Amino acid sequence: MARLDLEWLAVFDEVYKTASVTRAAERLGLAQAAASTALNKLRAHFDDRLFSRTARGMQPTPRAQALYPALREVLARLESARASPSAFLPAEAERTFRICMTDISEIVLLPALLNHLRSAAPRVRIEVEKIGTDSARRLEDGEVDLAVGFMPQLDAGFYQQVLFKQNFVCLAAQSHPRIAARLSRAAYARESHVVVMASGTGHAIVDKVLARAGVERQVALRVPSFLGVARIVAETELIATVPLRYGQVMQTREPVRMLQLPHAMPHYGVKQHWHERFHTDPGNAWLRRTVAGLMGD
Repeated sequence: MARLDLEWLAVFDEVYKTASVTRAAERLGLAQAAASTALNKLRAHFDDRLFSRTARGMQPTPRAQALYPALREVLARLESARASPSAFLPAEAERTFRICMTDISEIVLLPALLNHLRSAAPRVRIEVEKIGTDSARRLEDGEVDLAVGFMPQLDAGFYQQVLFKQNFVCLAAQSHPRIAARLSRAAYARESHVVVMASGTGHAIVDKVLARAGVERQVALRVPSFLGVARIVAETELIATVPLRYGQVMQTREPVRMLQLPHAMPHYGVKQHWHERFHTDPGNAWLRRTVAGLMGD
C-alpha cells in the first residue's frame, strides 16, 4: 500500500463509479492514456484485472469489490484533511477554552468576557489559570488556548497581538490624611507602600525605573496579587503603584483615587499570545478576536 500512487486510487475510484476509463479520465482531467496506465499499474500491484470489459462497461472483479471500501475510505480521509476547517459558530459551539492571565486581567477582562459569552456563545466555557513559568510550554502543547498579559520572554513559534498600551498610576485612599490632589516626589518616597510581587504584569518595570532614579520606596507590605490591593489601600494609609486600567476599575469599586506618579514610567504593551500550531484553528481565532474587541484600544 505504501507504494500506491494517489492518482492511481483516484482512477480506480472513478472507473468503479463510471464503469468507463474514458469517463474516469475526463472527470479527473487526465488523458485517457494516463488513466489506462494508472489502471494497469494497479492491476500489477494487486495482481488482478480489477475491471473487465462487459456490455455494461468496465465492471469490477470480486477482488476490486473487496478493495473498494478500504480505498474509498482512504480517499475520503484525504479529502477531509485537505478541506478547510469547519467554521466556528459561537452561538452553537460547545467548547471549553483555557486562558492563562494575570490577576489584573481577571478583574479587567474576565467579567466583560463572561457577559459577552452569555449572549454570543452561551455554551462556551472558560477556565482560567495564572500566567507562570510553564505557560509558554502549555500554550505550545495546546493545554492552554491563549495567554493575556506581559510575557516578554517567548521563544520562536508564538504569535502575539498588542491589546492596549499600559502605564502606571498611584492609588491612595480618598481619606488619606497627607495626600492631596497631587503626589510629590517627597510624599512618594515618604509614604508607606504596598507592593505586588506578580509575574505577567509588567510590574518589574516600576522597580527598574525607580532603581535607576535612585528612589527607595518605604515598603510596608508585599502581596502576591492585585486582588486585595485596592481594599488594603482604601482601609489604610498605604499607597500602591498599579497599572492604569486596574486603577480605573478599582476607583469605581473602592473609596480610592488615582494620582499621577511623580516619576515618569514607560508605557508597555499588554498582549495576547498564542502558539503557531493553533493560529488557524477557527475557535482559537474567534477567541482572539473576541478578547481584542473587549480589551483593545
